Amino acid sequence: MAANMNPQDTPAIEFEDVVAGYKDFMILNNLSFKVRPGSITLLIGPNGAGKSTVLKTLFGLLKPRGGRITLGGVDITAADPKTLLARGIAFVPQGRNLFGQLTVMQNLELGGITLGMKTARERIPEVLDLFPRVRERSNSQASALSGGEQKQLEIGRALLLRPKVLLIDEPSIGLSPLVVQDVFKLLRKLAAGGTTILMVEQNVKSALKISDDAIALESGRLVLHKPASELLADPHIERLFLGGAIETRAA
Repeated sequence: MAANMNPQDTPAIEFEDVVAGYKDFMILNNLSFKVRPGSITLLIGPNGAGKSTVLKTLFGLLKPRGGRITLGGVDITAADPKTLLARGIAFVPQGRNLFGQLTVMQNLELGGITLGMKTARERIPEVLDLFPRVRERSNSQASALSGGEQKQLEIGRALLLRPKVLLIDEPSIGLSPLVVQDVFKLLRKLAAGGTTILMVEQNVKSALKISDDAIALESGRLVLHKPASELLADPHIERLFLGGAIETRAA
């Protein structure tokens, strides 16, 4: 697990009183938190708490109405996704986001288009080494892959950029338990190599086992931020992601 962040260390990610939402409906309400470099941080909370909105706001898909977001101490509050990709943030959203009629290789090449074709093709073999089954099907259409293979391809496409920060939303949806464990092991390996990971995951208990820290949200506000191991041992853990986190913390 990642080492505790010393006071003088700069957070990999920091939200300071961030307000964000859609039209007149605010989802995040003066949200503040810090993410340690090289850690896996799990966002938990009931539906509508703002977990996915945090990822979208951090990746520039949703513009904050207030507050400040920093990446390694650099203000990225107003940055767009293209700029954030260049700064080392990659996002694997919920659901399937592949070009189904294109092959595995073509999807990877498109994922690395910002790198230039030469660099992308040089990096593709190292990414495929992480996913042997996807490598075996490199000439197959993406739509012909199983759900697990498609998710692995999506993650591989993001890893082409060698991101400093990986945002991943519900990686286990539609996957078998064995594939989920493979994905979690990969995330742990990436964090051990220095990648900072911010994750939303419905399979909370399994995700906590490979996470360093957990942040509980309720109504777009921070209600708890503690080591994942401590939260996993909490007998009231279900209340933290089904609702009632504020009361649990107070107790």
